[in-house]
Amino acid sequence: MKICITLATYNGEKYLSEMLESLVQQTKSTDVIIAVDDGSKDSTCEILERYKGKLPLEITRFEKNRGHRAAFSTALEKAATMLADDDLIFLADQDDIWAPNKLEVMSQKIGERSMIFGDAEIIDGEGNIIEKSWRKKAGIVEHLSQCALLTGYTNVTGCMVAFKAGLLKTALPIPQDIPVHDQWITLCATAENGYAPIADKVIYYRIHESNAIGEGNKTWSEKLQTNLQWAKAVRGSDVFEKLPDESRRFLDKFIQFLELRFSHALLSPLWFPWIVRNARHIYPQVTSAPKMIGRILFSFVGVSTAKKLFHKK
Repeated sequence: MKICITLATYNGEKYLSEMLESLVQQTKSTDVIIAVDDGSKDSTCEILERYKGKLPLEITRFEKNRGHRAAFSTALEKAATMLADDDLIFLADQDDIWAPNKLEVMSQKIGERSMIFGDAEIIDGEGNIIEKSWRKKAGIVEHLSQCALLTGYTNVTGCMVAFKAGLLKTALPIPQDIPVHDQWITLCATAENGYAPIADKVIYYRIHESNAIGEGNKTWSEKLQTNLQWAKAVRGSDVFEKLPDESRRFLDKFIQFLELRFSHALLSPLWFPWIVRNARHIYPQVTSAPKMIGRILFSFVGVSTAKKLFHKK
């Protein structure tokens, strides 16, 4: 079994050496590291070149910045040409630090599943541990239904996953309108042999002011719009045809539900049975009954009304 790491970089000189050094220190070696630089203007590429003597690095450089999704898509397309179905792929970000046994532990635990994802300790910009569990801090739901993933909600962070290279037959090419690559790979895993969490903390996940992706700065309505973009992209993809009938019907209805929230002040009461029946998919992070009732009731409020009456942005 080969091990491949795909790494996307962009102006990452501040933390990249520390990240690469953690790959050098792995208790299980990797066969290839496919690094795609997204048009860096700093010394990122020079740092990558310096580590070619310590790590099996293959480096691709974009002349212009094309975005995180494009960089990983390029890396995964290269990986697909050199790996067998049972080989393993790990996604890497430029600013984290990997636990020394990450490759070893995840290689042992993936079994027959298409993908697994671990936990992490959170570190700050200086490398200090500020939280013991990313999963606990972020309120990660360990087990999500396929329908919940179809809404755009996800429980997986790419730098904490390992997946079988055979999954790329379903995941590639990554559709242009897919906002985040790891979210897409997770959905594809549910259409194959599934995915599962493991308890191990496999990286030190760095949270700092320059993190490349994330939804921390998005408003409520922007997140809703992203969910609609995601849902439509899934419906227009080849993966849609691989989903069970129940999931396809749910996705069609969910898209209609979001479109109505953007175009109407209030939804018709006729939506009540569907929302109640699917509340666990639409709001999987809500665990208490009172909060779920509140979410269900708020589901009938259109975006324009929410902005006017509830000061949502």
